[in-house]
Amino acid sequence: MEKKKYTRRDFINSGARISAAVAIGGLAALTLRNFQTEEMVWQIDPFKCTQCGRCASNCVLPISAVKCVHAYDLCGYCDLCGGYFKPGVKDLHTGAENQLCPTAAIERKYIEEPYFEYIIKEDLCIGCGKCVAGCTSFGNGSLHLQIRHDECDNCNECAIARVCPSDAIKRVPASTPYIIKGDFIAEDKGKWENKA
Repeated sequence: MEKKKYTRRDFINSGARISAAVAIGGLAALTLRNFQTEEMVWQIDPFKCTQCGRCASNCVLPISAVKCVHAYDLCGYCDLCGGYFKPGVKDLHTGAENQLCPTAAIERKYIEEPYFEYIIKEDLCIGCGKCVAGCTSFGNGSLHLQIRHDECDNCNECAIARVCPSDAIKRVPASTPYIIKGDFIAEDKGKWENKA
């Protein structure tokens, strides 16, 4: 029995077949992976956010999909809240001239001396971040901004992300769309999770 000689042509042909098989296998794996990839959405990382105010003015929507969130377990329930009152206020009354929020989107509710609860009225919030900046500089940072996914168009390229100076807006899995500091009270947490 004569042994067949393995020629250079045989080597090139077998190499081409192996390369083609690997390429087809890789393409099939990539296609399958694309079908199985989870949907991604835009979100603000509250630990990177600098409250620059661009969320209110750069969103493609007429009223920004960015809203303030209050992590109640981090809040000190202070009488003098840095996120509610303008800096330097001497008389702690709830008049518009004393409020930091330009749209009165934060409701101050008395609990007991000396504690107050601060509730975000989401329909009035424009995502300007003034309250977040006040809370971060004077308080404990329990107020922060998040993109509401029931309002967001989830644009391919987020207009706010393009202009964010701190690169705080990133893609996150749609199954866990919120990056929350601390926690919500039960009724607020349910409201956010159900609308995601």
